[in-house]
Amino acid sequence: MKKIVFFLYVFCAFNAYSQKVTEEVFSPKLNEKREITIGLPASYLTNPNKKYPLLIVLDGDYLFDPFQGALNYGAYWDDLPEVIIVGVNQNKNNERETDCTVDQTTGLPDEKGNQFFEFIGMELVSYMEKKYRIAPFKIIAGHDITAGFLNFYLYKERPLFDAYISMSPELPTAMEKNIPDRFNVLEQPIFYYQSTADGDVKKMQTRIKELDEALKTITKPSVNYKFDEFKGASHYSLVLHSIPNALYQFFSVYQPISTSEFLEKIVVLPSGYVDYLINKYTILEKSLNIKMPIRINDFKAIEAAILKNKAYDEFDKLAELSKKQYPKTMLSDYHKAMFYEKTGDIKKAIKAYQSAFQKEEIGDLTKDMMLDKADELKNQ
Repeated sequence: MKKIVFFLYVFCAFNAYSQKVTEEVFSPKLNEKREITIGLPASYLTNPNKKYPLLIVLDGDYLFDPFQGALNYGAYWDDLPEVIIVGVNQNKNNERETDCTVDQTTGLPDEKGNQFFEFIGMELVSYMEKKYRIAPFKIIAGHDITAGFLNFYLYKERPLFDAYISMSPELPTAMEKNIPDRFNVLEQPIFYYQSTADGDVKKMQTRIKELDEALKTITKPSVNYKFDEFKGASHYSLVLHSIPNALYQFFSVYQPISTSEFLEKIVVLPSGYVDYLINKYTILEKSLNIKMPIRINDFKAIEAAILKNKAYDEFDKLAELSKKQYPKTMLSDYHKAMFYEKTGDIKKAIKAYQSAFQKEEIGDLTKDMMLDKADELKNQ
């Protein structure tokens, strides 16, 4: 009996912290149960106030794991945000064919296709929002027939999804013309990715390229578009190339300041280094609905740009920003001390370093470091 109780305890404890759960949900629209797989970020249980973008993966049977792997890897290096994934499993009984039923004349969802469209848009998204902490930014992804089908959400007056990953789509009637027409009238920001390969199905590839040519002519800043044609890949292997490319395209603004960004975009500026940092995180919040503290390493990159260009007055503005971001730490006093030191007010610099000593350490800034800097200035 004790062994059974222990086993149940271990089993429940494992599932309580599991990051991948498969469950059945009943859909009134479809009038049937559907299997979904849900993946929660590693920090979901330990960060109860945080909301996460939602990624709905059609063909979840075989696309869920590649997406989760790419997101976990990117999140580990802080290149990609943590995302809640829900995979819609459609391949046990080839449900994907009936789920994606389209009228060949109108090119619109028909019969069960219309019901499945409403299941995703009216039931599944709502289910996830009620059960989990979902941020406003939503993505949908698919491959082949489901990649073509997901584009129907763009036909809505206000599309439900903010970002679309369409891998080797089998496009319904007139879709290569309808999507560009929709992009030309939509006001909300849209992230859109599609891909093919030289080994892709030729009849599909032709229409995919037609769509690409039309989308390339759209220059609206609200449309973030990327197209890939992979060499040496097939209709199936292109998926493993597409997933990281799409995610890194959508979340490029999320990534920390890289060496190339520092050298090519920041250090070459004549001024406004702190403004660049503020704008980077403002764009992140506005475009992806992700609000997060400015990374310490991004502060360090701006420090380096200020020092390299001898724009020492900007340390004063950087001190104000770091005080808002990390008020209990020594970061703001450190920046203030740098401002005074570099502009020649040694007495105030010493005071600022001593004030920093009394605050919490952060990053590579330590109490010993602050005292050493104050003593160094006293001895000058």
